[in-house]
Amino acid sequence: MRLRPVDRVLLGYVVVTSVVAAARLASTPSAMWVLLANALVLLLIGLARRAGDASWLADLYPICILLALYGALDLLAGYGRVATYDAIVQRWEAALFGGQISREWWQRVPSSFWSTLLHGAYFSYYLVIPAGPLWFLWKGDRRNLRRVVLAEVTTFVLCYLGFIFFPVAGPYYEFPRPSPAFLDNGPARLVYGILAKGSAYGAAFPSSHVAGVIAAIIASAGGSRALGAVLAVPGLLLTVGVVYCQMHYGVDAISGVLIGVLGAATASMVNEEGVVSG
Repeated sequence: MRLRPVDRVLLGYVVVTSVVAAARLASTPSAMWVLLANALVLLLIGLARRAGDASWLADLYPICILLALYGALDLLAGYGRVATYDAIVQRWEAALFGGQISREWWQRVPSSFWSTLLHGAYFSYYLVIPAGPLWFLWKGDRRNLRRVVLAEVTTFVLCYLGFIFFPVAGPYYEFPRPSPAFLDNGPARLVYGILAKGSAYGAAFPSSHVAGVIAAIIASAGGSRALGAVLAVPGLLLTVGVVYCQMHYGVDAISGVLIGVLGAATASMVNEEGVVSG
């Protein structure tokens, strides 16, 4: 059974998280579910490879399981019992921006228009991430499809490892909520409703939303400049919006951009046999 680079990335992540889960079992019983989930990931990888290269499942399954891997972070963290490093990140923030930009930006420049637009841009994440893979699948361009999937999965795995070993809660948990007037719009209410139900604690640094969309934009542009240009508009708004709307520290967004570039660059240098090109 020939493994693709994306399979190897996921296998490496499964190994690391399994070791972490086993080490935390005594203090975090919920980590047992991570071990079970990882076993299911291994099964899915095996099924995808048995389906053969012509199957869409073999190409798209890594994107499909990203949400499950994100959800498992809370199990490893014991649903918020993990210690976080926000104090360190806030010191970086102050050194770089002269203060806490995620808390102060919207206060200095409050705008109902920008609040509505940038909270709305937050949802572009759910369109940008699958856009490239689905576009290239529709075009029958399996090479670019696999490259975009590898870029995105590599990026998210790097972010998730950061969340495990350097958990940061972020402004959503650390600072008081923005004023009711700032949040008095449909997109803001919807964003906060989603965060209340589906945000993993300790998953702020780097911003996986920013990292994922940056990787998706760059990798998609490698196969279609037009698609990359279309995705860049909501992606850039999201990158600004997560800071202005007080969902991430500024350094979360910056590190997300860097991780996204790294993930896309890595995917562009690796062929389907996993060999790094010169």
